[in-house]
Order: sequence, then C-alpha cells, then structure tokens
Amino acid sequence: MSTAPRWWRKLLRKPPTVALALGSGGARGLAHIPVLEALDELGVRPVAVAGASIGAVIGSGYAAGMSGREIRSYAEETLFRRPDVVRRVLSLQFEDVRKRFTESHSLRGLLAQLNAAAIAEEFLPQKVPRQFEDLQIPLYVVTTDVWNRVERIIHSGPLRSAIAGSMAIPGVLHPVLHDNRLLIDGGTVNPLPFDTLRHTADIIVAVDITRSIECAEGTVPSPIDSLFLALDIMTHTIVSGRLQTSAPHILLQPAVGVFGSLDFLRAGEILKASEPIKEELKRRLGELLG
Repeated sequence: MSTAPRWWRKLLRKPPTVALALGSGGARGLAHIPVLEALDELGVRPVAVAGASIGAVIGSGYAAGMSGREIRSYAEETLFRRPDVVRRVLSLQFEDVRKRFTESHSLRGLLAQLNAAAIAEEFLPQKVPRQFEDLQIPLYVVTTDVWNRVERIIHSGPLRSAIAGSMAIPGVLHPVLHDNRLLIDGGTVNPLPFDTLRHTADIIVAVDITRSIECAEGTVPSPIDSLFLALDIMTHTIVSGRLQTSAPHILLQPAVGVFGSLDFLRAGEILKASEPIKEELKRRLGELLG
C-alpha cells in the first residue's frame, strides 16, 4: 500500500479522457448543440470527435474551437431568418441548375439536385478551416465511398469537401468527389460512429438522433417522403444493431424524433426539445468523472 499522502495521490491521478460521437439525422442534429454546451459547462474538452452527416457539420465547428454557445448563436442567426435561408438555398440551386444545363445542353440538367459542396461552403461557419490539420481537436468524418461501397473515415487533408461528402443525402444532394473518391452521406453506413473512437478515450459519449417512425396502414407517402422514410428506417436499424453488440459509455437520445431531416426552419423548436439532454449529460458524465 502506498505511503504517499492521500491528497498527493489524488493530485497525480489523471482525469479520465472523453471522446464525443455525433450522429446523423439532418435537422435533428441541432440537438447536438446542447450537448456541446453541457461539456463546456462541465469544463470537459473532448480529446476526439467523430461525426456522420450533420454530426460532422456540428462537430467541425466544435473541433475548430467554437464553443457550444457560439455554435448555438451561429445556428440561430443563420436559421431563424427563414426568408434569408430560403433565398440562399434557391440561389445555390439556380446557379447549380444553370451550370448543369449549360454543360449538358439538355432538359435533364434542370432536374439537378442541390450541390453538397456549395451548401457546405455557404453555411459552414468561417471558423471551420480548410484542412483537418488546422483543427484544435482531432475530428473523424464518416463518409460512404460509393465506388468501393465501404465506410470511409477521413481525418486528414481537405476538411470542407469531406464534410460535404458526409452530408450528401442520397436523392437530395449530389455526391462529392474527395481525394479521388466519390462520397455520399456517412449515415448510410455508420449513423452513430462511436466505434470510431473506441481507442481514443476512457469515456465515449454518443448522441443518437436517428428515429423509429411509423407509416400508418393505408397511407401512401409521396416519393420524397418514401425516400426519407426509408433512410430513417435504415439508420435506426443500423444503430439498433450496433448497440446490441457494443455500446458507448454514455448514450444520449434527445427527444427530437418528431422532427424530419429537413426541418431546419424549425430550429427553435428542435433546440427547445433537446434542452433537457444538457442536465442528463452533466449528471451522467459527472458521475463517471467523479
């Protein structure tokens, strides 16, 4: 038994390290923001962050050094001005359609989807750098490699195109060419990438914003609604399956299941609905940190 004074042994004991996994789910990802605020209030700085889709978007701001409060302010300034959001998106869509029509000389160009890379450039905070190496916290961006049909985790090199690829929802946003790979939404292979952080920290916190929804018998959803219904079923099934074999130390599931993936104009409602997750995280993580 050590004869060193108890206070000295306690001083030498290193505090547990924490890593953070932010899941995919479109607009529901705004629920990640209260989680970041809770970490700030606890004085806990993650040693690594992993994100898929919207999780990569929010995670990039945090890894760049923005506080949870700063990210909330940026989201409110950007999304609470509904006419401005609509104008910016339509402007991007018009420019993309014009370009593709000019290139193809075909009416097919008028059916172009939104450009994920352009969306990322338009809406990512200026504090998000161009390169992974300029981040303050290591970030792992989960994407889906279309040509090789595998999960691809990116943590070095160009940052913004990796984020764009991770958020490229099939059927809504164009795939993104990054480092000679064609990328789409990371949520199609790993919607809650806590396993990516397995060897990075003592405690892994994961935020699950997938949802299990029902389609009432006799209801026939539109094609676009069917697409998002399928994505919701797929991502929820993947996460449920992975949690049966392994799990993060803390799993958070904000009450945002009633919101759709594209409900960004309901940002205020999503943030309000997810607010209770702050106290849950502070209590559970506080217990583990002692």
